[in-house]
Amino acid sequence: MLHRPSFRLLSTLLLTALPVAALQAQNAAPAATGIDCHHPFGLTDNNERVYRLTDAAGKPTGELRMRVVSLSSEMNKKKTVETHLVLLKSGLYDAKSRLLNMQDLTISCRQDTSFVDGMSELKPESLRSFRDRKLVYAPVALAWPHQPTVGSTLPTGGSEVQVSSSVVDIAKVRSFSRQRKVVSGPAPVTTPAGTFSCYKVESEHEDATQARKDMVMRTTYKVVDYYSPSVGIVKTEVYDKKGKLAQTRMLATINSGQKQ
Repeated sequence: MLHRPSFRLLSTLLLTALPVAALQAQNAAPAATGIDCHHPFGLTDNNERVYRLTDAAGKPTGELRMRVVSLSSEMNKKKTVETHLVLLKSGLYDAKSRLLNMQDLTISCRQDTSFVDGMSELKPESLRSFRDRKLVYAPVALAWPHQPTVGSTLPTGGSEVQVSSSVVDIAKVRSFSRQRKVVSGPAPVTTPAGTFSCYKVESEHEDATQARKDMVMRTTYKVVDYYSPSVGIVKTEVYDKKGKLAQTRMLATINSGQKQ
């Protein structure tokens, strides 16, 4: 059985502390100056990033570790647009550094936008009850523009999984980030990995399992991402149904992966 899910990622993700002078300049100008599409979010060969996960009280609950496996590029059929690709190995660990889930994710970049694998939205536990079943994935990448505009909306992204046996369809499992809106920025955000110039992006996240057309178990909650065009996702806040902070994911370390 194919295993791909993980906690947000992002989606979710990512890199490079900006010098103070550059940070100040970006507060007064678009933050996309000098974006290198050959290395989406500044990711280079064997680069590793670690995100620290904490609960509402700030207590550590685990880590999300992402390492670059390969870099590549491809042209469209008309040979007019080049897309640069980064393959990541993403591992979710608990507070005792025990591996909970491992998956491959792809980040791509073309023209003025980077795209994060929609599978980063799917939580591992959402498929736990469907072990030994056939899983067919249909991810939709999350678009992250290099020059966000405050007040603009971003496309929906996430993934859908068709669960079936050898003879019948069993369920559809969906996890999507919707109503994504750039609400402010750029502004400095400080993490253990450094200070980054970020845009604040709010969205509604929906997790759903549909056994029949008339039977859907659905959960929705608010997510706030702090996004740097040159780094990716620097910090993520997840809020529960009552609007209270439930979990935080923060960029903790950046390892270049280069041999000394």
